[in-house]
Amino acid sequence: MSWLGWIVVGLIAGALAKAVTGVKGAGCLGTMLIGIVGGIIGGLLFSALGGDGIDDFSIYSLFVAFIGSVILLFAYSIIRPKDRDEY
Repeated sequence: MSWLGWIVVGLIAGALAKAVTGVKGAGCLGTMLIGIVGGIIGGLLFSALGGDGIDDFSIYSLFVAFIGSVILLFAYSIIRPKDRDEY
């Protein structure tokens, strides 16, 4: 998949993952990066489980990137401090 395909898949998957998890903010660029990193995480996870990673622009690739993005946002919500004013 070309770099433009990664951007489009990342933007869609990141937006869907943010909507499902309820994460606010991050803007357009942040959403795209969430989706792209989520695509990498999802691709590694699906490949490790014997499935296919992201190979072309398809619904399956969007699903893989979406799952990886949700995992990324879930891990971020565990790691980040809940109240930043305390630090």
